[in-house]
Amino acid sequence: MDATDRKILSELQRDGRQTLTELADRVQLTVSPCHRRLRELERDGVITGYRATLNPGAVGFGFQTLAFVTMRESTRDIVAAFEAAVAEIPYVLDADRLFGEPDYLLRVVARDLTHFQQIYDEQLSALPGVQRLNTTLVMRSVVDDRALPLGG
Repeated sequence: MDATDRKILSELQRDGRQTLTELADRVQLTVSPCHRRLRELERDGVITGYRATLNPGAVGFGFQTLAFVTMRESTRDIVAAFEAAVAEIPYVLDADRLFGEPDYLLRVVARDLTHFQQIYDEQLSALPGVQRLNTTLVMRSVVDDRALPLGG
């Protein structure tokens, strides 16, 4: 990956809807080499997809929590079962496995407190292998969905 590939990636992180012609112009390439590089970045798994970024509150998910999960034990089977179950909960936006305690950090969205309590009672508390589940409310997102710092 060279500096031109990094420019392409930075531009796409800034505006994923721009046309190939606009992208080529912004990275100072002609359309054909820009298109070739773009396809290589997609094929190599550097670019994993394209999507719209939504304002959760504007679509009815104004309530966010962080859930800290401590596992009873961390055997391969229990970890696999837990991670598969978490992946099936659509309200879990992010799930990260951590070193030390807690074992996982989940970002969960809900419509309101009542909806979150339902998600907690029916889905989060039923996750396999969980010893302890602590949650805290997100007051406000300060840095959210930041682009990777490819400039250096």
